Amino acid sequence: MSTLDLPVCNGSETLFQPELLKRFDINGPRYTSYPTADRFHQAFNASHYAQVLKSDSVSSKPLSLYFHLPFCPNICYYCGCNKIITKDHGRSAKYIKYLAKEMALVTELMGMVGKKIPVTQLHWGGGTPTFLSHSEMRELMHQTKEHFELQEGGEYSIEIDPRRVTEADIILLAELGFNRISLGVQDFNLDVQQAVHRVQTFEETQAVLDWSRQHGFESASVDLIYGLPKQTPETFKDTVDAVIQMNPDRLSVYSYAHLPTVFKPQRRISESDLPVAADKLEILANTIDQLDGAGYVFIGMDHFSKPNDELAMAQKNGRLHRNFQGYSTQAECDLLAFGISSIGKVANIYTQNVRTLDEYYDLLDQKQLPTLRGLELNADDLMRRELIGELMCQFELDTVSFAKNHTINFETYFAAEIEELKGLEEAGLLVWQNKKIVIPTKGRLLVRRVAMTFDRHLRDSKTEAKYSKVV
Repeated sequence: MSTLDLPVCNGSETLFQPELLKRFDINGPRYTSYPTADRFHQAFNASHYAQVLKSDSVSSKPLSLYFHLPFCPNICYYCGCNKIITKDHGRSAKYIKYLAKEMALVTELMGMVGKKIPVTQLHWGGGTPTFLSHSEMRELMHQTKEHFELQEGGEYSIEIDPRRVTEADIILLAELGFNRISLGVQDFNLDVQQAVHRVQTFEETQAVLDWSRQHGFESASVDLIYGLPKQTPETFKDTVDAVIQMNPDRLSVYSYAHLPTVFKPQRRISESDLPVAADKLEILANTIDQLDGAGYVFIGMDHFSKPNDELAMAQKNGRLHRNFQGYSTQAECDLLAFGISSIGKVANIYTQNVRTLDEYYDLLDQKQLPTLRGLELNADDLMRRELIGELMCQFELDTVSFAKNHTINFETYFAAEIEELKGLEEAGLLVWQNKKIVIPTKGRLLVRRVAMTFDRHLRDSKTEAKYSKVV
């Protein structure tokens, strides 16, 4: 029997295993990419990216687009995103013009001037994408459609701060072609909200969700964060109950990673206000139990959805994928990323843009790609990327089929990894079913730990990277 024939969220007595979580809650990558972004280097530069764009190796399949819109009117202390705190719309208007320059430069290098490149996935992230005025939103989508053609049935999503949105905004976003919406909530408890400098009411959040349904959005997702200052198992349980009442199609329940040496705003959070490890685990256990009781299924990592949602159906049918935006129903495709710090994936390379506006504007004024760093993947990287993706999305790997597809002897090629898996198998994080690696329900919250076994870069690294906790 495939593991996907089993319940994927079956109450805290199966999915939540406190002893396993305590034992294996180490720091590790989230695997939105493999190799992970901390492996990118500046020896890979704009000329390398340009060569790939000019080559025939760029996928002929429809593309995915990502736009990083970094502006926020105020700061949230927990946030680790690349953002610019401002209320000046002159800055965002200028930024839109330079996004248009970058799109023109990229499509010119691809030899696609005057042609519309098909797109099946588009995402506006931030920052706060709805910081943009209506005219700026219209202009950005107009410039996008000068170069790209959004295909029918695609995923076109945007991140929303419910505190900064009116019904008129939602109507405009639907008019522009967006069909999926992600609402940042984090926590509804006022003490927690004040501690992270983000006060947001249930009522204004519910209103945005209602508007999205009224105006044709196909899916609505809510983001929560556990482990924030002032949180307790009791208060977060109230938040989860409130979100269940809102009835979103999907939920993302992220573990807060307190890295004040990396993210300066987090220095305003007192570590003494953070929940202790036992309380954080209890918060997670309660959340899983509540979502299970409400009928949500566990997709993987921190994601839950209704059983009839596209993500759940894609996982059941073996069509679930994972990229920089998380889980997706869209097939593996090239990702063109625009704006500061954005990360793209084209053919066998990753590329990341510069992080500041001044660098970004200066390079584009010189008609140069604003590339900061990147990575060219070798055959081993590409194979391991596929393997880790299978584990993260399907919770299983048929090693016979995998070996045949890659013309390798699996036991020989991954001898060191198989040896390391023995300890995880003994702990219950995985089982072998003939030649198939299967992550049972009780190991799925720790799938990142299993994936880490196959991360050659992590194994060979001489320096300790800064990752969030696995749980």
